[in-house]
Amino acid sequence: MLTGNIGHYARILSNEEIEKLSKDKIVLNEFKQNKLEVEAKKNWDLFYKRNKTNFFKDRHWTKREFEELANNLIENDPKPFLLEIGCGVGNFIFPLISEGTAFFIHACDFSPRAIDLVKKNDLYNPDICNAFVCDVTKDMLNEKISPNSIDVATMIFVLSAIHPDKMHFVLKNVFEVIRPGGMLLIRDYGLYDQAMLRFGPGHKLDENFYVRQDGTRAFYFSEEYLEKLITEAGFEIVENKYVSRETVNHKESICVPRVYIQGKFSKPKYANLNEIYQPKKSVEGVI
Repeated sequence: MLTGNIGHYARILSNEEIEKLSKDKIVLNEFKQNKLEVEAKKNWDLFYKRNKTNFFKDRHWTKREFEELANNLIENDPKPFLLEIGCGVGNFIFPLISEGTAFFIHACDFSPRAIDLVKKNDLYNPDICNAFVCDVTKDMLNEKISPNSIDVATMIFVLSAIHPDKMHFVLKNVFEVIRPGGMLLIRDYGLYDQAMLRFGPGHKLDENFYVRQDGTRAFYFSEEYLEKLITEAGFEIVENKYVSRETVNHKESICVPRVYIQGKFSKPKYANLNEIYQPKKSVEGVI
Protein backbone atom coordinates (compact mmCIF):
# COMPACT_ATOMS: atom_id res chain seq x y z
CA MET A 1 0.00 0.00 0.00
CA LEU A 2 1.16 3.57 -0.79
CA THR A 3 1.92 5.67 2.29
CA GLY A 4 2.93 9.22 3.15
CA ASN A 5 1.80 12.48 1.58
CA ILE A 6 0.54 11.53 -1.87
CA GLY A 7 -0.71 14.28 -4.14
CA HIS A 8 0.41 17.77 -5.18
CA TYR A 9 -0.07 21.37 -4.09
CA ALA A 10 -3.67 21.44 -5.39
CA ARG A 11 -4.73 18.31 -3.53
CA ILE A 12 -3.25 15.94 -0.94
CA LEU A 13 -4.98 12.56 -0.83
CA SER A 14 -6.50 11.06 2.27
CA ASN A 15 -5.38 7.62 3.47
CA GLU A 16 -8.63 6.13 2.13
CA GLU A 17 -8.04 7.67 -1.30
CA ILE A 18 -4.44 6.48 -1.35
CA GLU A 19 -5.57 2.94 -0.52
CA LYS A 20 -8.24 3.01 -3.23
CA LEU A 21 -5.76 4.08 -5.92
CA SER A 22 -3.15 1.56 -4.78
CA LYS A 23 -5.64 -1.29 -5.22
CA ASP A 24 -6.85 -0.19 -8.66
CA LYS A 25 -4.18 -1.88 -10.79
CA ILE A 26 -6.17 -4.00 -13.27
CA VAL A 27 -6.60 -2.43 -16.72
CA LEU A 28 -9.00 -3.43 -19.49
CA ASN A 29 -7.60 -5.92 -21.97
CA GLU A 30 -6.24 -4.90 -25.38
CA PHE A 31 -9.34 -6.06 -27.29
CA LYS A 32 -11.68 -3.89 -25.20
CA GLN A 33 -9.34 -0.92 -25.38
CA ASN A 34 -9.09 -1.16 -29.18
CA LYS A 35 -12.87 -1.40 -29.38
CA LEU A 36 -13.21 1.80 -27.35
CA GLU A 37 -10.78 3.56 -29.70
CA VAL A 38 -12.61 2.40 -32.82
CA GLU A 39 -15.97 3.43 -31.35
CA ALA A 40 -14.85 6.77 -29.87
CA LYS A 41 -16.71 8.88 -32.44
CA LYS A 42 -19.84 6.72 -32.16
CA ASN A 43 -19.84 6.96 -28.36
CA TRP A 44 -19.63 10.76 -28.40
CA ASP A 45 -22.26 10.95 -31.14
CA LEU A 46 -24.58 8.85 -28.95
CA PHE A 47 -23.75 11.12 -26.01
CA TYR A 48 -25.02 14.15 -27.97
CA LYS A 49 -28.03 12.17 -29.21
CA ARG A 50 -29.04 11.48 -25.59
CA ASN A 51 -28.18 14.85 -24.08
CA LYS A 52 -28.44 17.25 -27.04
CA THR A 53 -27.52 20.72 -25.66
CA ASN A 54 -28.60 19.99 -22.09
CA PHE A 55 -25.54 18.39 -20.48
CA PHE A 56 -22.74 20.97 -20.29
CA LYS A 57 -23.29 24.48 -18.97
CA ASP A 58 -22.30 27.44 -21.12
CA ARG A 59 -18.73 28.47 -20.29
CA HIS A 60 -19.10 32.12 -19.35
CA TRP A 61 -15.88 31.94 -17.30
CA THR A 62 -13.44 31.62 -20.19
CA LYS A 63 -12.68 35.33 -20.71
CA ARG A 64 -12.07 35.66 -16.96
CA GLU A 65 -9.52 32.82 -17.02
CA PHE A 66 -8.00 33.66 -20.41
CA GLU A 67 -7.65 37.37 -21.14
CA GLU A 68 -6.48 36.40 -24.64
CA LEU A 69 -10.15 35.75 -25.50
CA ALA A 70 -11.18 39.31 -24.64
CA ASN A 71 -9.67 40.56 -27.88
CA ASN A 72 -10.20 44.29 -28.25
CA LEU A 73 -9.93 44.98 -31.95
CA ILE A 74 -8.18 48.22 -32.85
CA GLU A 75 -9.61 50.08 -35.83
CA ASN A 76 -8.10 48.97 -39.15
CA ASP A 77 -6.48 45.91 -37.54
CA PRO A 78 -7.12 42.65 -39.41
CA LYS A 79 -9.79 40.44 -37.84
CA PRO A 80 -8.19 37.81 -35.57
CA PHE A 81 -8.98 34.12 -35.90
CA LEU A 82 -9.87 31.71 -33.12
CA LEU A 83 -10.04 27.92 -33.42
CA GLU A 84 -11.88 25.78 -30.90
CA ILE A 85 -10.97 22.10 -31.08
CA GLY A 86 -13.70 19.82 -29.73
CA CYS A 87 -16.44 22.43 -29.73
CA GLY A 88 -19.24 20.03 -28.76
CA VAL A 89 -22.57 21.85 -29.03
CA GLY A 90 -21.07 25.33 -28.65
CA ASN A 91 -20.93 25.87 -24.88
CA PHE A 92 -17.68 27.79 -25.34
CA ILE A 93 -18.25 29.71 -28.57
CA PHE A 94 -21.82 30.93 -28.07
CA PRO A 95 -21.12 32.87 -24.83
CA LEU A 96 -18.30 34.63 -26.71
CA ILE A 97 -20.60 35.39 -29.64
CA SER A 98 -23.46 36.59 -27.41
CA GLU A 99 -21.15 38.94 -25.51
CA GLY A 100 -19.62 40.25 -28.71
CA THR A 101 -16.25 39.05 -29.96
CA ALA A 102 -13.64 40.45 -32.32
CA PHE A 103 -12.68 36.94 -33.45
CA PHE A 104 -13.81 35.03 -36.47
CA ILE A 105 -14.32 31.60 -34.93
CA HIS A 106 -13.49 28.24 -36.47
CA ALA A 107 -15.04 25.42 -34.41
CA CYS A 108 -14.60 21.71 -35.02
CA ASP A 109 -15.68 18.44 -33.46
CA PHE A 110 -15.49 14.83 -34.64
CA SER A 111 -19.17 14.26 -33.77
CA PRO A 112 -21.40 15.11 -36.77
CA ARG A 113 -24.38 15.33 -34.42
CA ALA A 114 -22.62 17.95 -32.27
CA ILE A 115 -21.78 20.09 -35.31
CA ASP A 116 -25.37 19.79 -36.52
CA LEU A 117 -26.58 21.10 -33.13
CA VAL A 118 -24.10 23.99 -33.32
CA LYS A 119 -25.42 25.02 -36.74
CA LYS A 120 -29.03 24.87 -35.50
CA ASN A 121 -28.30 27.31 -32.66
CA ASP A 122 -29.95 30.72 -33.16
CA LEU A 123 -26.61 32.43 -32.52
CA TYR A 124 -24.79 30.55 -35.27
CA ASN A 125 -23.86 32.90 -38.09
CA PRO A 126 -21.57 31.80 -40.96
CA ASP A 127 -20.34 35.39 -41.22
CA ILE A 128 -18.60 35.10 -37.85
CA CYS A 129 -18.32 31.35 -37.29
CA ASN A 130 -17.33 28.29 -39.30
CA ALA A 131 -18.29 24.95 -37.70
CA PHE A 132 -17.06 21.75 -39.31
CA VAL A 133 -16.56 18.05 -38.62
CA CYS A 134 -12.93 17.08 -38.06
CA ASP A 135 -11.23 14.23 -36.22
CA VAL A 136 -7.98 15.89 -35.16
CA THR A 137 -6.44 12.49 -34.35
CA LYS A 138 -6.58 11.65 -38.09
CA ASP A 139 -7.63 14.63 -40.23
CA MET A 140 -5.13 17.35 -41.03
CA LEU A 141 -6.36 20.73 -39.84
CA ASN A 142 -4.24 22.50 -42.46
CA GLU A 143 -6.47 20.99 -45.15
CA LYS A 144 -9.43 22.94 -43.71
CA ILE A 145 -7.67 25.99 -42.27
CA SER A 146 -4.67 27.86 -43.67
CA PRO A 147 -1.38 27.05 -41.90
CA ASN A 148 -0.05 29.77 -39.58
CA SER A 149 -3.38 31.63 -39.59
CA ILE A 150 -4.90 31.09 -36.12
CA ASP A 151 -4.25 33.72 -33.45
CA VAL A 152 -5.73 31.72 -30.55
CA ALA A 153 -6.62 28.01 -30.38
CA THR A 154 -8.51 26.48 -27.48
CA MET A 155 -8.88 22.94 -26.16
CA ILE A 156 -11.38 23.01 -23.29
CA PHE A 157 -11.78 19.54 -21.73
CA VAL A 158 -10.79 17.96 -25.06
CA LEU A 159 -7.26 16.57 -24.83
CA SER A 160 -8.34 14.32 -21.92
CA ALA A 161 -10.81 12.50 -24.20
CA ILE A 162 -8.02 11.52 -26.63
CA HIS A 163 -5.92 8.37 -26.29
CA PRO A 164 -2.52 9.33 -24.81
CA ASP A 165 -0.74 7.69 -27.78
CA LYS A 166 -2.44 10.22 -30.09
CA MET A 167 -2.00 13.38 -28.04
CA HIS A 168 1.38 14.21 -29.59
CA PHE A 169 -0.03 14.09 -33.12
CA VAL A 170 -3.04 16.19 -32.12
CA LEU A 171 -0.88 18.93 -30.62
CA LYS A 172 1.41 18.95 -33.67
CA ASN A 173 -1.71 19.13 -35.84
CA VAL A 174 -2.91 22.21 -33.92
CA PHE A 175 0.61 23.69 -33.87
CA GLU A 176 0.73 23.90 -37.66
CA VAL A 177 -2.35 26.13 -38.03
CA ILE A 178 -1.43 28.56 -35.22
CA ARG A 179 0.50 31.59 -36.43
CA PRO A 180 4.00 32.18 -35.01
CA GLY A 181 3.45 34.10 -31.79
CA GLY A 182 -0.09 32.72 -31.47
CA MET A 183 -1.46 30.95 -28.42
CA LEU A 184 -2.95 27.59 -27.43
CA LEU A 185 -5.19 27.71 -24.36
CA ILE A 186 -5.99 24.50 -22.46
CA ARG A 187 -8.34 23.72 -19.58
CA ASP A 188 -8.74 20.06 -18.64
CA TYR A 189 -8.95 17.50 -15.85
CA GLY A 190 -6.10 17.54 -13.35
CA LEU A 191 -4.50 14.64 -11.54
CA TYR A 192 -6.48 13.58 -8.44
CA ASP A 193 -9.64 15.38 -9.49
CA GLN A 194 -12.58 13.92 -7.59
CA ALA A 195 -14.01 12.45 -10.80
CA MET A 196 -10.83 10.36 -11.15
CA LEU A 197 -11.14 9.04 -7.61
CA ARG A 198 -14.76 8.01 -8.17
CA PHE A 199 -13.96 5.34 -10.77
CA GLY A 200 -14.53 1.81 -9.51
CA PRO A 201 -12.71 -1.36 -10.59
CA GLY A 202 -12.98 -2.24 -14.27
CA HIS A 203 -12.74 1.32 -15.62
CA LYS A 204 -8.98 1.78 -15.78
CA LEU A 205 -7.36 1.87 -19.23
CA ASP A 206 -3.87 3.00 -18.24
CA GLU A 207 -2.15 5.20 -15.69
CA ASN A 208 -4.51 8.16 -15.04
CA PHE A 209 -6.71 7.10 -18.00
CA TYR A 210 -10.27 5.79 -17.46
CA VAL A 211 -13.47 4.92 -19.33
CA ARG A 212 -16.89 6.10 -18.23
CA GLN A 213 -20.07 4.01 -18.31
CA ASP A 214 -21.07 5.49 -21.68
CA GLY A 215 -17.77 4.55 -23.34
CA THR A 216 -16.31 8.07 -23.36
CA ARG A 217 -12.85 8.35 -21.83
CA ALA A 218 -11.00 10.75 -19.55
CA PHE A 219 -7.30 11.32 -18.86
CA TYR A 220 -6.17 13.21 -15.76
CA PHE A 221 -3.10 15.41 -16.31
CA SER A 222 -0.20 16.23 -14.06
CA GLU A 223 1.65 19.49 -14.72
CA GLU A 224 4.73 17.47 -15.63
CA TYR A 225 2.91 15.27 -18.15
CA LEU A 226 1.30 18.22 -19.92
CA GLU A 227 4.59 20.14 -19.96
CA LYS A 228 6.33 17.23 -21.68
CA LEU A 229 3.57 16.88 -24.29
CA ILE A 230 3.46 20.60 -25.01
CA THR A 231 7.19 21.18 -25.34
CA GLU A 232 7.67 18.10 -27.52
CA ALA A 233 4.99 19.52 -29.85
CA GLY A 234 7.03 22.72 -30.22
CA PHE A 235 5.14 25.11 -27.93
CA GLU A 236 6.69 27.35 -25.30
CA ILE A 237 5.09 27.43 -21.84
CA VAL A 238 3.58 30.70 -20.69
CA GLU A 239 1.49 29.17 -17.90
CA ASN A 240 0.90 25.61 -16.73
CA LYS A 241 -0.81 25.11 -13.38
CA TYR A 242 -3.41 23.26 -11.36
CA VAL A 243 -6.67 25.05 -10.60
CA SER A 244 -8.62 24.03 -7.49
CA ARG A 245 -12.37 24.46 -7.34
CA GLU A 246 -15.19 23.14 -5.16
CA THR A 247 -18.56 21.95 -6.38
CA VAL A 248 -21.14 22.32 -3.64
CA ASN A 249 -24.37 20.33 -3.43
CA HIS A 250 -26.35 22.36 -0.90
CA LYS A 251 -29.26 19.92 -0.87
CA GLU A 252 -27.06 17.03 0.28
CA SER A 253 -24.48 19.20 2.08
CA ILE A 254 -21.68 17.75 -0.03
CA CYS A 255 -18.57 19.65 -1.10
CA VAL A 256 -16.69 18.03 -3.98
CA PRO A 257 -13.04 19.04 -4.57
CA ARG A 258 -12.24 19.52 -8.25
CA VAL A 259 -8.76 19.74 -9.74
CA TYR A 260 -8.22 21.11 -13.23
CA ILE A 261 -5.11 21.74 -15.31
CA GLN A 262 -4.87 25.08 -17.06
CA GLY A 263 -2.26 26.29 -19.49
CA LYS A 264 -1.26 28.97 -21.94
CA PHE A 265 1.25 27.94 -24.57
CA SER A 266 2.76 30.01 -27.36
CA LYS A 267 4.04 29.05 -30.78
CA PRO A 268 7.53 30.54 -31.09
CA LYS A 269 7.68 33.54 -33.42
CA TYR A 270 10.49 31.87 -35.33
CA ALA A 271 8.64 28.54 -35.67
CA ASN A 272 8.82 26.80 -39.02
CA LEU A 273 7.17 23.40 -38.95
CA ASN A 274 8.29 21.37 -41.94
CA GLU A 275 6.83 18.06 -41.00
CA ILE A 276 3.85 16.84 -38.97
CA TYR A 277 4.25 13.77 -36.85
CA GLN A 278 2.33 10.82 -38.35
CA PRO A 279 0.89 8.25 -35.90
CA LYS A 280 1.80 4.63 -36.39
CA LYS A 281 -1.09 2.31 -37.12
CA SER A 282 -1.67 -1.34 -36.54
CA VAL A 283 -3.27 -3.60 -39.13
CA GLU A 284 -6.67 -2.60 -37.78
CA GLY A 285 -5.76 1.10 -37.93
CA VAL A 286 -5.76 1.48 -34.15
CA ILE A 287 -2.84 2.50 -32.02
